[in-house]
Amino acid sequence: MLGGGVPRDGRRSLSGGFPGVGLVVVNALSSRLTAETRRDGTRRTLEYARGVRVAAPDRTGPADGSGTVITFWPDAEIFETLTFSFDTLADHFRELAFLNRDFDITLTDDRDPGAPRTDRFRFPGGARDWIAQRSTAPHPDVLGFERECAGMEGTVEVALCWGDSGDERVACYANSRPTPGGTHELGFRDGLAAALTAWAREQQRLTPADPDLGPTRLGAGLTAVVSVKLDHPEFEGAVRDRLGNAPVRTCVAEAVQEHLTTWLRADPVRAAAVLARIPVTSRD
Repeated sequence: MLGGGVPRDGRRSLSGGFPGVGLVVVNALSSRLTAETRRDGTRRTLEYARGVRVAAPDRTGPADGSGTVITFWPDAEIFETLTFSFDTLADHFRELAFLNRDFDITLTDDRDPGAPRTDRFRFPGGARDWIAQRSTAPHPDVLGFERECAGMEGTVEVALCWGDSGDERVACYANSRPTPGGTHELGFRDGLAAALTAWAREQQRLTPADPDLGPTRLGAGLTAVVSVKLDHPEFEGAVRDRLGNAPVRTCVAEAVQEHLTTWLRADPVRAAAVLARIPVTSRD
């Protein structure tokens, strides 16, 4: 049984950019699906077989509280294996909980009555909690912020830190959907470069003749999450996996530049440690 995550306010959350499509796809790929709703003291059940409604909604009894339970059986004529992986589902639920701090998600596996498994996922710190867990530093100094931006009709949440590893790990999401690139990632790198270039010039690590720091020189040891939640997301590419909303780039860049500049100026020692990781004398 999959426990549902319910937001405690009306904020943008789990939509992947195609409202309602998720359940439609599950229904089409299931040999049977039932939807049980509880509302106004009444329980009603609706049943589908291979995407086709079997009968009109049926009142099945009284109910306490409100909510919806979806139960489905994958179609053996479509899938080669019908076994669910608890670990795979747990990884996905954990990711959703990090990206949506107001969610409380529970995953329960009752397939083995002698050894049931249950995991609960809730991270009030949002992306900051994720970075703190993923960073290679023993006590990572995480910058995290969330901002509403009318220009892109949505919100942006960013968390980042620099660790001891030389690798770069930047994960980007649009409406909680993993996106390997797009305008939110470009904006993040623009803001990062602008803030660090300005700080390097203030500290005379760059001369007037030196070019600005380019994004390719800022990733060593960087771990970051960039998450935008949009009212009207636009996805591009052959598999629609890149975010295309043009205003997102400007909004994210401005937010990252402002917050990172404040973060650097608040602690010159910390700022110096960040600049020390960047090869400011090399050319892109």
